[in-house]
Amino acid sequence: MNRTHSNQKDAYHLVLEAIDVGVYKPGDRLVESDLAERFGVSRTPIREALQRLETQSLLERDGRSLIVASLDHNQMAELYVVRSELEGLAASLAARHATEEEIRVLREMVEADDALVDDPPALSRANRRFHEQIHLASHNRYLVQQLDLVHRTMALMATTSLAAQGRGEIAQAEHKAIVEAIAARDEEAAGRALKDHISVAFVTRLKQDADERERI
Repeated sequence: MNRTHSNQKDAYHLVLEAIDVGVYKPGDRLVESDLAERFGVSRTPIREALQRLETQSLLERDGRSLIVASLDHNQMAELYVVRSELEGLAASLAARHATEEEIRVLREMVEADDALVDDPPALSRANRRFHEQIHLASHNRYLVQQLDLVHRTMALMATTSLAAQGRGEIAQAEHKAIVEAIAARDEEAAGRALKDHISVAFVTRLKQDADERERI
């Protein structure tokens, strides 16, 4: 029984990660047999993983097939509203509860990420690690769980807002301001800084989408 549970968990995370890093993009069809062969697991845990991802709205039905879901404009707007509030709360709680070691890690992350501003995919991965570190520093397991689901859903966006011209440098400056507010134990400033950061990212993404529509 433990072996089956392990396989199911592994299959779920393998498929989820493949979506997250863009191996499978919105609209791509997922086939049980192909996934089983790709990841070296049997079809049963793959089937269970796909069902779980469908219940989380990361996959959707297209006839009899399952495809990677995509977000329309309203869904994206709704997601950013929730993300802004939850991320702001995480930063506020981090200002209250983060250990000195956690704050040091956040500072070191931001410093290291300065070298990635010209590499949007790498900066996007680093950005996720940075935000996850803030979530953990909030020391609230229920908030961490909700933010994990929000960030999984962010994977359904085909491009990263960090790919926009100049956004990497601006995002890094915003990250530094967030960390300094957390380090100063200023809960209000930390929450506001992170919510502002998410707001700028949302505006950037809206501009990207408008440009994309114009090219079509």
